[in-house]
Amino acid sequence: MKRILLLLIVFFAVIQCSFAQQRPQYTQYVFNNYLLNPAVGGIENYTDVKAGYRSQWTGLQGAPVTSYLTVNAPLGKNFIEGDATSAASGGDNPNSRLYTQGYMAAEPHHGIGFMLVTDQAGPITQTNIDATYAYHLGLAPRLNLAVGVSAGVSHVSLNTSLITLENPFDPAIANGNNSQWKPDLGVGAWLYSAEYYLGASVQQVLPQTLYFSNNSAYNQSKTVPQYFFTGGFKVFMSDDVTLLPSFLVKVIKPLPITYDINAKFSFKDRFWVGGSYRRDDSFGVLAGINISSFINVGYSYDITTSALNTVSNGTHEIVISLLLNNRYKVTCPQRNF
Repeated sequence: MKRILLLLIVFFAVIQCSFAQQRPQYTQYVFNNYLLNPAVGGIENYTDVKAGYRSQWTGLQGAPVTSYLTVNAPLGKNFIEGDATSAASGGDNPNSRLYTQGYMAAEPHHGIGFMLVTDQAGPITQTNIDATYAYHLGLAPRLNLAVGVSAGVSHVSLNTSLITLENPFDPAIANGNNSQWKPDLGVGAWLYSAEYYLGASVQQVLPQTLYFSNNSAYNQSKTVPQYFFTGGFKVFMSDDVTLLPSFLVKVIKPLPITYDINAKFSFKDRFWVGGSYRRDDSFGVLAGINISSFINVGYSYDITTSALNTVSNGTHEIVISLLLNNRYKVTCPQRNF
């Protein structure tokens, strides 16, 4: 049975690489939209550092495991003194608890950032290293638009020691290039106000050919652009309770269109709970706590609803966020929801 399950994982990993090389999925995407859209970089007035770990379909040998580190910060002294090079000296927070009442679009400013994402599924490991740039400007008194770009490299490797074949010299992988570096490019746009946001982005803009063999008959693997559309809005249930429904739509040809629907309740901007649904895949529960103006933690657990639910113990995901150079000592992201 273990051998059969391992073969299934290898099969799905190879199919994923051959047809789409699908990027990792995240249940807590709303906690770090920067992962999917470079235009989000520099949206807050502090240096935002996040580290995440996701173990998908736990209990299943060779199941996907994703880890990441992201850092982004604003540049521009007019952005409520949010320049990443400024000293954090405190003062009155211009974004108070009900800051939506006096919300004003952010002054034009830049956002810079970096992300490192590693995703392993069976014998295939993909690592993306990207630098990002974004520009934020006001379209209206209460509305901002940001556009961004990410550029870097993608490394794909095949660990042949994890594969047992009837023919050890299978031409599909024998004497091939099992470690490849490819250029990586993404673009995005982000429209946001005090009450809502809308985003669109494209990853893997530059199609690349992947090959694990010197035989051209097997060199049919190609990356394809991956499109992400997301949005959410904030509803104040009371002075202390807010509701944030959100959605994420992923378009990756030739795979079927998939979508996530999330809802998050936040209490006094100190802790939050929520739920999620991913089409034909899972239901999830989410929770998090804003411990202080320095550190926040989020956790989610997905209950598998696909055919893998007979062998999967679900999916765990944890995100730790550090708010560096947090001048106004905010405990909860306010422009990034």
